[in-house]
Amino acid sequence: MDIRQLQYFAEVAKQRSFTRAAEVLHVSQPSISKMIKSLETELGVILLDRSERKIELTDAGQLVFEHAQRVLQAMGDLTSSLEELRQVERGFVRLGLLPTVGAFLLPAAIASFKKHYPQIELEMREYSARPLEAQVERGHIDIGLTVLPVDEERFEAIALRAEDLVAIVYPEHWLYGRESINLQELSEESFVLFTEEYAMHDVVRQACLQAGFEPKVAYMSSLWDFVGEMVAAQIGISLVPRSVAQRLNKGRLHVVTLSWPPIDWTYALICRKDRYLSHAARAFIGFVREHVIG
Repeated sequence: MDIRQLQYFAEVAKQRSFTRAAEVLHVSQPSISKMIKSLETELGVILLDRSERKIELTDAGQLVFEHAQRVLQAMGDLTSSLEELRQVERGFVRLGLLPTVGAFLLPAAIASFKKHYPQIELEMREYSARPLEAQVERGHIDIGLTVLPVDEERFEAIALRAEDLVAIVYPEHWLYGRESINLQELSEESFVLFTEEYAMHDVVRQACLQAGFEPKVAYMSSLWDFVGEMVAAQIGISLVPRSVAQRLNKGRLHVVTLSWPPIDWTYALICRKDRYLSHAARAFIGFVREHVIG
C-alpha cells in the first residue's frame, strides 16, 4: 500500500465519481481505477459499490476512507512542517483575543514580533471568551488570547500573567475609602456584571457563590467602560481586574482590594491540542511568552 493509492481512493470516495476525482487529481480515470483495484486486491476487500450509477462506499470502504483521511492529513502536516523548516521566517498566524485583554497585554509584544519576523503576517480578530474558544476548536483561528480556566482536554494553555479582581464603588458608597473587603460583606449589594458570554461573568458569580450568596444583578454590559460608568452612576458596584480598574475614571470610582476569597484572573494563550500548529504560530507563542512573562 502506498500513499497514492489512499489519495486516489479518498478522492473518489469524496467525489462519489471516478470522473470528478480524475479532474481534481489531474490524472486519467483508468489510472485511478487501476490504483483502487490494486488497493482492493491488496486489502482483500471491496471498497466501492459500483453497481449503481452513483458510486457508494461499502462498509469496508467507509472504514478505509476514515483511516485514509487521517493518514493523508498526517502526511500534509509533515509536508507543511518540512516546508516551514526551509522557510522559517515566513508564515501566517490567525490570532483571536479578548478586546481589553489584548489591549492590555499584546501591543508592545506584537510590535516587537513584527520587527523580528517581518514576513510573518498576523490576522487579529476580537471575540468574547466562549466564541473565542469555539473558533480555536473549529480551527478558524490558530491561537486564542483568553483567561483561565479552559477545557484542558481540548486546549493547551500557556499561562502568561495573573492579576487579582477588585471591587469598584462610587464616592457615596459605604465602601468608599476602605482598602480591603471580604466578599461576604457584599452579599446585599447590587452588581453591575458582564454579560454571560464573557468569562468575567462566570468568575464573579462563582466567587460570590463560594462566599455564600447569589449576586443581585442590577445591570449587565459587554463594555468595560460602560460598566465603570454604570458604577459611577450609582447603579451598583462591580468586580473587575485591577488593570482595568486603574484605567477607569479614577475621580469617580474607588478601588477596594478583596481580602477573601482572592480571585485570580490569569491570561493565557490557547491552541487546540490535537491540531497541527505552524512554525509561525509556535514562534509567536514563544515570543509572547518571552516578552510578557519575562
